[in-house]
Amino acid sequence: MSVEYVPGYAPYPTIERALLPTLAYIALLLLIFVGLDAFSPPPAASPSGGLPSTASGDALRQIAFLGTAGLVAIGAFQRLGLGMLRALPVSMILLLVWCLASALWTPESAVAFRRAGLQVVIVASVLLSVETIGPKRAFDIWRILLGIVLAVNFLSIPLIESARHGAGEVDAALVGNWRGLYGHKNIAGAVCAMTAILFLFTKTGWRNWIGILLALAAIAFLLMTRSKSSMGFLAVALLAGWLYHLSWRDGLSRAILVVSTGVFVLALGTLIVLDPDILSRHLEDPTQFTGRAAIWAAELAYIRDHPFLGAGFGTFADSGGLSPLHGYMSSNWVEAVSHGHNGYLQILVTIGGIGFVLAMTALVIRPMQRFWALNFDAGTFKPMLFAIFTFMVLHNFMESDFLEGGGAWTALLLVIAALNANARHRSPA
Repeated sequence: MSVEYVPGYAPYPTIERALLPTLAYIALLLLIFVGLDAFSPPPAASPSGGLPSTASGDALRQIAFLGTAGLVAIGAFQRLGLGMLRALPVSMILLLVWCLASALWTPESAVAFRRAGLQVVIVASVLLSVETIGPKRAFDIWRILLGIVLAVNFLSIPLIESARHGAGEVDAALVGNWRGLYGHKNIAGAVCAMTAILFLFTKTGWRNWIGILLALAAIAFLLMTRSKSSMGFLAVALLAGWLYHLSWRDGLSRAILVVSTGVFVLALGTLIVLDPDILSRHLEDPTQFTGRAAIWAAELAYIRDHPFLGAGFGTFADSGGLSPLHGYMSSNWVEAVSHGHNGYLQILVTIGGIGFVLAMTALVIRPMQRFWALNFDAGTFKPMLFAIFTFMVLHNFMESDFLEGGGAWTALLLVIAALNANARHRSPA
């Protein structure tokens, strides 16, 4: 007899009738995965070196998120009372408090406080929404919304010129790449990867033929974005989810997989140590990884000079001449990039080594502890969470998603929220 996750603190039909939290959650997902500027290119920094006019601190965006957060909070309080505070893990609270506190030592205190405040609103809204309506329903709604986004993206290609990167791009290699309603092909690629994972893990085996077809469509759009990071990491994430599904039913299978993975990582590390030129010849060339190597070198230089506190939350991305890396890079092309292309390094740059420890605890270590428990029900929900989690951990080596407020960051928050709720409330179907 199969066992399915059901929130233990309320009957599932009662949760389905909670209309306000559901509508608020849908509005939140629309704000994050569609936004207020669909089919618009990302904003450029102002000529004076200030912040772009439509960055995270934009008044309309703040009002939209605050209004939605208010509805989420009302629905959560009506449904759970003060018990809604259980949705906020202590590790996440400490991380957000540190992000806010970084406004005390950065020269750009207004920027740091405003952007950290917006992240508090987004994080709390996502975690409360999942706690209120239940993880399974939250992911069902998210899956449907991403399916609609995928359809809109395909329809936009022949109809809307800005759905592809145009000839005016700074990086000529972007021209012609599909981006759909998003500002950049890498954002569209990450959303397509998440869409594929969600639909492939809806059911077990070939009975999921509709999910398989939609996942293949998402992969097809991903290929047209030419987002290499998402392509490669999606394959690894799907493999990880499948292995988790097979191996996390009993302790012996889990031990075999962990040991095998450890041997592979050790062999790879040994190869790099014995022949370091394999890695160094790529990292020492600033043109490798689409210019990322030069950005990483500048970030590492900044981190060496400011190891503990960092430059202040939100002072790196979309900050133009205010960027803390201004003066650490000589390439004009690299200086035009709006973020660090590595979530781990960007955290170190913005909130320092202390913030990095808090972030890794809340975003990686605590979820891994939740995943370590055996998946006795052998369903596809937890393997799906593991696939998304794996994708996010890897994706942040090439892109900056952590604490950035976009779709990829929200995906990780949804996984964390589902794991926390799943650990507290389980009952047989």
